[in-house]
Order: sequence, then C-alpha cells, then structure tokens
Amino acid sequence: MRINNNMMMKSSPRSSSTPMDPRIWSKLPPEILEYILSFLPLKTFLNLRSTCKSFWSLIFTPPFINKHSSSSSSSSSSSSPFSNFLFLSHPQFHHSHFTLYDCNHATWRNISLSLTTNDSSSLHHSSPSSSWFTTLVSSGGLFCLSDPTSCSLLVCNLLAKTSRKIQYPSFNLHLEHLTFVTTPKGYTIFVLFSHSSSSPSSSSSNVFVYDSKVLSWTRFEGRFGVNLGDNIRQHQGVYFNGGLYFATPEPFSVVKFDLGNGKLERPIGVLPNQVTFLRLVGDGGEGKKMYLVGGVGSNGISRSIKLWEFCEENDYGNYWNEVESLPDLMCRKFVSVCYHNYEHVYCFWHEGMICICCYTWPEILYYLVSRKTWHWLPRCPSLPLKCSCGFKWFSFVPNLYAAV
Repeated sequence: MRINNNMMMKSSPRSSSTPMDPRIWSKLPPEILEYILSFLPLKTFLNLRSTCKSFWSLIFTPPFINKHSSSSSSSSSSSSPFSNFLFLSHPQFHHSHFTLYDCNHATWRNISLSLTTNDSSSLHHSSPSSSWFTTLVSSGGLFCLSDPTSCSLLVCNLLAKTSRKIQYPSFNLHLEHLTFVTTPKGYTIFVLFSHSSSSPSSSSSNVFVYDSKVLSWTRFEGRFGVNLGDNIRQHQGVYFNGGLYFATPEPFSVVKFDLGNGKLERPIGVLPNQVTFLRLVGDGGEGKKMYLVGGVGSNGISRSIKLWEFCEENDYGNYWNEVESLPDLMCRKFVSVCYHNYEHVYCFWHEGMICICCYTWPEILYYLVSRKTWHWLPRCPSLPLKCSCGFKWFSFVPNLYAAV
C-alpha cells in the first residue's frame, strides 16, 4: 500500500511547538493542581517532592491519601504501592547498612537507612543497629527505639522521614520490658520500669502505657507481678481484642493486660500439654486473630513444633485450637538449629506470614496462613559463611501515612 508523502506532511505535528508557559501552574487553583498530580505514580511523585515545598504538603491532602494510603484499601500486600520487606539486622553489618528481603519480588536488597528528627536534622547515632539504641521493635511501618542515655524512646517512620521523641515518665527509671504495637487507631507502647536504685526484677516493675492518640503516658498502680523473661523481643505482647496478651516463661501461661483498666487476667485458655516453649503471634495490628507457636515434647526437648489459634468462648470456654504441625524434616532442622535452647527463639507476623526466627541462625522459618504451608526463607547472600549469632529480623511494611 502506497502512502502519499504530502498527506504525511500535512497530518504530522509541527516540528516546533510553542512550550507551555510555566507560570500557568502557579495560576491553577490548588484543588485542580492536587487533582492533576494525584494521577502520578506515588514513587514518581516522591522523587519530585524535594523540588517544591507545596509538592511535599500535597501528599497529605485527601486525593493522595484516598488513592495511595494502604490503610484505605484492602489489607492485601498487592494494594500497597510499595513492596513489603523482612528487615535483617546483624552486629557485623555497617551501622547504617541493612539487608532487606523483598517479599513481593522474592529477592534480597541492600539499602542504607537513616532516621531523621522532626526538624529534619540527622541523628548521628540513629541507625537501628547502633549500640546507642538498646531496643528496636517494629510494627505497622513504624520502628520504636530505646535510648537509655537520654531516657527516651524514638518512634520513626523511615518512609515519611518523620519521628517523635518520647521521654520516659521519669529520669530515674530503668527499662525492663517494651512492647510496641500498632492498632487501628494509632500505636501503643507498653513498658515495665523499675527504679534505677533497685535491682532489676519484673516483680517490682511499674506499668506505664503510652497512647499515640493522646500523646501521653498512663501509669497503672500496683505491680505487674508476671515474669516476662530477660529477652525483650522473646515475649513481646500481642494486641488482640483491645488488650495485650503475653506468653510467660515456665511455668507457661498466657495472660491478658486490659489497656482500659490496667487489670491483669490469667490464665487465658487451657494450654496444650507437654509444651517446651511458647510464643504468641498477632495478626499485624488488626487485633482479630491470635496464634500460639510452641514445641511439644518432654524434659525440655521438642519432638514437634505446632501452631494453635485462639478461639473465644464456645460451650467449653476459651481454648487453643491446633492449626498445623511442622513437617518432621523441617522440625528436625529447626530443633538442631536451636540446640534445644529456646531462649533464642522469637516470632512475629508479617503480611500473612508467621515468622519463626532464632538469634543463632540466619534463616527464617515461616508459615503461610492462606496456603497452610511451611517454608524456609533463603539465606542472605551478603552474609559471610561463618558469622556470629545476633540475627535480628523485623517486619518492615512501608506506610507513608503511619503517623508518629
């Protein structure tokens, strides 16, 4: 088919077009500009936000929040404009260099992270693996760090580059335990403090709860009276049905702390028989489901690893319903990794996965709740073949609108 060249010349656009006057943008009404820019992919817009102060403020306007906030859409990870990560911290890593496993793309990524204060000044010792901070906990896209030198906590959003410094209720208090959980209405910090002059003992600890909705501490009178162990991460509290639940070391039990009145309720449900260790896992801040991971055996040796789900008030009362049992070969590997020392075991929830980790082993054992299958996360390729213990894993789900 022959094409007339004259027709092509006539139909083609002019080689020199008049550029749009950039002053037009400044004359547009704010609501029109917000509407136009809301069509940009969020990742593209985040690269442009540093070019204009008004662009930065636009990401907090209703069009952007309605379109890009993962909390306003379904809880599926595919609804979020960002990947979700498993965050690995290790003493041999550089103080500002961390390894992330990208769960959406099933690949490892190396990244440099730094925290900033609200006035955007860099914190010299603010990296999560720095010894300056003794405690690191993550939940709902936020990280909570403890700084004993200034008697304060730092809650930060790495994606939004925002943070809040929260002073201890008193300067003469020693931090014994910290639980940091996000809830549908914000976040809650549960801490056990003892006076610096007294010997550390959980039986003499005072309970304080920080509520992000009111930005203040509440002290609950009386003693907590429950031993949560020395490992802060090992017995992290789980948010469920408006309360915090804790699994205690031997003698094993599950207790509930009522965030409304500060009362302690125990025991919660009849525990399975012959357990060797127990860890609680929530559902990522939703507060609708609670799981129990534990070993079953005798004389402190686990012969099997099982998963239970908490069921409330039927004809028989509250109980733990067995969901799955770890396949035998995987169980043997996990038990050999722990050397039957379950003090090193900790668990957490990550985007539909129940992750079971060990401080002495660089891999994660995880259970996919939707598929009811067990898997091992591949070893990080940047880790040396021989490396010391101290593997600390965290759930990192970037959330631009997670308020500090």
